[in-house]
Amino acid sequence: MRKLFALLGLAIVGLAIAVGAKTLLMPSRQLTVASVTPAAVDAAAVAARLGAAVRFKTIASRDDAGANGAEFEGLHALLQSSFPNANAVLERQAIGQYGLLYTWPGTDPKAPAIGLMAHQDVVPIAPGTEGDWQQPPFSGALRDGYVWGRGSWDDKGNLMSIMEAVDALAASGFKPRQTLYLIFGQDEEIGGARGAAQVARLFKERGVHLQFVLDEGLLITDGVLAGLDRPAALVGVAEKGTLSLQLTASATPGHSSMPPPQPGQSAIGMMSVALARLEDRQMPLQVRGVARQLFETLAPEMHGLNRVMLSNLWLFKPLVEQQLKKGAATNAMLRTTTALTVFNAGNVENVLPGRAQATVNFRLLPGDTSDAVVAHVNEVVANPAVKIEKMPVLSEASKVAPTDATGYRLINTTLRQLHPDVVVAPGLMIGGTDSRHFEDVADTIYKFSPVRARPEDLKRFHGTNERISTANYVEMIQFYQQLLRNAAAARD
Repeated sequence: MRKLFALLGLAIVGLAIAVGAKTLLMPSRQLTVASVTPAAVDAAAVAARLGAAVRFKTIASRDDAGANGAEFEGLHALLQSSFPNANAVLERQAIGQYGLLYTWPGTDPKAPAIGLMAHQDVVPIAPGTEGDWQQPPFSGALRDGYVWGRGSWDDKGNLMSIMEAVDALAASGFKPRQTLYLIFGQDEEIGGARGAAQVARLFKERGVHLQFVLDEGLLITDGVLAGLDRPAALVGVAEKGTLSLQLTASATPGHSSMPPPQPGQSAIGMMSVALARLEDRQMPLQVRGVARQLFETLAPEMHGLNRVMLSNLWLFKPLVEQQLKKGAATNAMLRTTTALTVFNAGNVENVLPGRAQATVNFRLLPGDTSDAVVAHVNEVVANPAVKIEKMPVLSEASKVAPTDATGYRLINTTLRQLHPDVVVAPGLMIGGTDSRHFEDVADTIYKFSPVRARPEDLKRFHGTNERISTANYVEMIQFYQQLLRNAAAARD
């Protein structure tokens, strides 16, 4: 028995040594580059122009392509008048009524082109919440060091900072080596069919192929990731897909006084069982793919228990998965999610309906396909009386862009040059972006917004009191300027 305990003790000591060694010796993946002096920016002037852009209520409509046309045209006029140097070098083309495509021809026709994306449209204000805003939602107010209003963050902040950067570069005499496309869709918030999708189709027809695309996406988070004291710039290398399934359960209708004798035989009963099973038996959760890349990149920069566990996923992976699945955001990073979103059945209290319908929305993790989800649903529901159909809006999960490709290296380099304290890591975009339309015309696609966000800021996204600090907006302009300078200097 003593020998057994001795062997067990040696095993524990050996394991502790192995864990400690892996934790301490796991190398940093942060790029080492010389810092640069950010470009000079007139903070008051650029903030005023962003505020002016926010005042246009550019809300797209699914049913009416011309909705709020005067607002979009007003924004276009602002872009024309505010950026004379940019407009002098850019070729402008209208796309799908209110979409905009700008082209800045490069000096080297053999250099692969690149694309920067942003969208003009914004989400509406939730009815009844207008009074909850500290500043009116479309005021573009400049108060307390912030630009306030819907779109200041999502996504006029990116659009205007790109134009500010191009205008300043053009004024300085800079010329891009590779052709640069600026793609500003008008309907991203409702799918991008009239804007970005048409630009992608146009590129395909013209034989235009992009080396990389950078669109809105993940952020520079501060205080969001436990165990990390430094800000983290998370660069989206993929985005989840979306699939909605319509489930229909049919049964014999009748009077409520004579319900079926067995449970689960009514239309509502069958549907309720099916939905409960889908919530209970979701797609598998696992630290893999982009999530694993993220954790292994962050681990050496962390401290405490999080550093130990993330540095030793070979041992602690099950524990990490159990912990992460408890949070909505982290759970969504690790699996194809299942969300019950719509339920329709019956219309009077004393009649058993002959049909019950439900919509279940899935957000597809890269590696999972819509067909695999349908197979999963059929297996879990296991009831031929419940019909399962794909709904028209479907987007497969994107490809995963590599971190050793030119686009990621340029983004990484730019961030480390301007912000040496920031940890750069690849991440997964949970929501959808216009960039998904460009998979056939771009080698790689990255989703990143140089917007700083603390935990309390995240609820402002599509929410109340959207705003961006003037200081951060200046950083955004400096990021795009430096990115374009780095791209011109790079040799592929």
